[in-house]
Amino acid sequence: MISLTMAAYTMTANAKNIQRSNVIGSLWMVASMAAFAIEDSLFKAAAVTVPVGQMLMLFGAGGAIIFACLALWNKEPLYHADVLSPPMRIRMCFEITGRLFYVLAVSITPLSSATAILQATPIVVVAGAAVFFGERVGWMRWAAIVVGLIGVMIVLRPGTDAFSPLSILAVIGMLGLAGRDLASRAAPKTLSTVLLGLYGFLTVIAAGGIFALWQGRSFVWPEGQAAAFILGAICIGVFAYTALMKAMRTGEVSVVTPFRYTRLVFGVGLGVLVFGERLDGATIVGCLLIVATGLFIIWRGKVAACG
Repeated sequence: MISLTMAAYTMTANAKNIQRSNVIGSLWMVASMAAFAIEDSLFKAAAVTVPVGQMLMLFGAGGAIIFACLALWNKEPLYHADVLSPPMRIRMCFEITGRLFYVLAVSITPLSSATAILQATPIVVVAGAAVFFGERVGWMRWAAIVVGLIGVMIVLRPGTDAFSPLSILAVIGMLGLAGRDLASRAAPKTLSTVLLGLYGFLTVIAAGGIFALWQGRSFVWPEGQAAAFILGAICIGVFAYTALMKAMRTGEVSVVTPFRYTRLVFGVGLGVLVFGERLDGATIVGCLLIVATGLFIIWRGKVAACG
């Protein structure tokens, strides 16, 4: 009788610990998404006076310095041979593409529409995992992937007067970030989160340098508000990345991951309140389709994993 009571107590305690971890992980994820949305807003504000290439280089340098200091604090070497492994080289290429094109999209297109398109990243990741990693994706999830991509097309509205060719920048950025996430799954386990952050921000410097050379604009010294915006983006960006890693390592992934979609709420809210953007019915419908299908794909994945 005593052993049964102890077993029941242990199970209850474990359930409470899991529930507590899920709550903490979810809060970290919400904080991360809010910080990423603020980072996007600061980029958009700074891009008014500072060239995008230079802004990316300053942002990447600031983030890299912070993560390098964190690595030294943790007594981790700043270089590991696995940094040059094929998955990491692929990851860096996708990181450069994703960061560059998404920042361009945020800088010169409405923040709300760029954020909406970015929400398709988990949908593309699931499709990529099925194609490149051979993960099982049933017909229901494939159907949801198609519906989610239709949602992206509704936001873009090609062939109509509302279509802006510049919105393709957000699509390319989203595809680049999805490719980065897929490559991260194949990244060597010997690389810590801090080192991944360090080299992630170093690739941002590369992205900025490439675009600065192509753009050919003279560098300007950020002053006043622009300097504050860039410094704020660096600090918020480091926090956002750290919070995201904490979220994914606290609680159950299936519980924590859906809170990624809160970025849409924060991004659209900042776009409307800070930049005076207006949402039409088609954009709202597209956003709802993207979020609904993303949540459905996550739920179906959990059901499939449970057998």
